[in-house]
Amino acid sequence: MRRLLSLVVVLFALTGCGTAADDDAPQASSGGAFPVTIKNKYGDTVVKEAPKRVVTVGLVEQDALLALGVVPVGTTEWFGEKPGALFPWAKAKLGDGAVPQVLSDKDGLQFEKIAALRPDLIIGLYSGITADDYQKLSAIAPTVAQPVGVPDYGVSWQVVTRTVGQAVGKPAEADTLVKGVEKRFADVRTQHPEFTGKTALMASSYQGYFVYGSQDPRTRLLTDFGFSLPAALDKAIGDKFGANLSAERIALLDQQALVWFPAKGGTAKLKADPLYKNLKVRTQGRDIFIEENYDDPLYGATSFVSVLSLPIVLDQLVPKLAAAVDGNPATNG
Repeated sequence: MRRLLSLVVVLFALTGCGTAADDDAPQASSGGAFPVTIKNKYGDTVVKEAPKRVVTVGLVEQDALLALGVVPVGTTEWFGEKPGALFPWAKAKLGDGAVPQVLSDKDGLQFEKIAALRPDLIIGLYSGITADDYQKLSAIAPTVAQPVGVPDYGVSWQVVTRTVGQAVGKPAEADTLVKGVEKRFADVRTQHPEFTGKTALMASSYQGYFVYGSQDPRTRLLTDFGFSLPAALDKAIGDKFGANLSAERIALLDQQALVWFPAKGGTAKLKADPLYKNLKVRTQGRDIFIEENYDDPLYGATSFVSVLSLPIVLDQLVPKLAAAVDGNPATNG
């Protein structure tokens, strides 16, 4: 699952950037005063005072913390093997802060290493924390797990940012950050009315044809830009963040825009795929390929879908989508 999450690195059915995110946001006391209580899928987390040592066991929460001026003491590696698990957009916010210790969850959470960091808050919003994990983590420090009613790895960037803001006593600052980025999405919808009503998908070729569903933050980007998701998407995906399509269902890929996240070197293979190459989305140049490259800011930014990485997505992906849907195969995105 984590490999798929990193390889597709991209982008349910929302009509705007903030509505569903606000509806899903965990309930917490407001104003930044402590104690603050945050609901999660396993119970209520009480943060009694402003945390000083925060560990993230989710994969993207370090971005929200740094955006709010809080340097975590520990982060969890997703992909890229960057120092501190910080990509350039987040490292720029580190300032004179110490580079966080990097943890791994490939073989399960490293509870002893987490405890050794002496955290006073653990955050795992964008994660697959189990009930057993939550119990063990909560014995170490107050733990903010996945929101209620949201699939693992399905929480929106707005909810991540606002929940982190509540947990560290900076809800107003978090709300300002969210509204600033949402304004940029609104500007895209105004500047690109051609996106409205067109269907789009995000997919990975890591294990055949893996399609990201409406419960995935990356797919949600498409609707935030104004695109629509095909009606059959969730029927094919179910309630997960994504699923593999059988060869018989490859027609689902034939949309008006399609963003691919191929494995390294996989773009040429996809373009030559006998089942895919004759679809109109391919012959008419309506597909975009963001190949696995940990040094490509767009590849990393569309995986993180964070308050810090989204400006890169807005700057670099939007022109590619505009080229994909302009009706001219020569301007393939």
